[in-house]
Amino acid sequence: MRYETKRMIRIAGLILFICYLLGLTYFLFFAESYGRTVTDREYSYNLVPFLEIKRFWQNRELIGHFAVFINLAGNVLAFVPFGFFLPMLGSHARGLFRMGLFSFEFSLLVETIQLVSKVGSFDVDDLMLNTLGGILGYVIFSLCNYIRRKVYG
Repeated sequence: MRYETKRMIRIAGLILFICYLLGLTYFLFFAESYGRTVTDREYSYNLVPFLEIKRFWQNRELIGHFAVFINLAGNVLAFVPFGFFLPMLGSHARGLFRMGLFSFEFSLLVETIQLVSKVGSFDVDDLMLNTLGGILGYVIFSLCNYIRRKVYG
């Protein structure tokens, strides 16, 4: 592949990655429709692995399937772009282990900001689901990159 084409892919990846980070920041910290600005509720956090996942799954009939999907699949899907776009920026972010580590670190940063700012809630289950989403995004990136190399050389 020509150098100019690779450069354009990297620039597009950078722009999309920045847009993704801005959208994620807005959604996680400023979106009023998800209760981010509620000031009268008591802050909560979860440090027990699988506790919230289990609670959502066991109460899926009571709280609704959509709420379960938003909480569980939403946490995974929210980090798929992270795992897809970050490797486009350079080879330092490539590799399944590295992407898992980067996804975990970024998720830990987000959860810690939520803990300190008391916006949203700190949840260890979110760390696991977000990391899984980043890894899934990297797998999709790897498949697309493999196909691109086969087609364009």
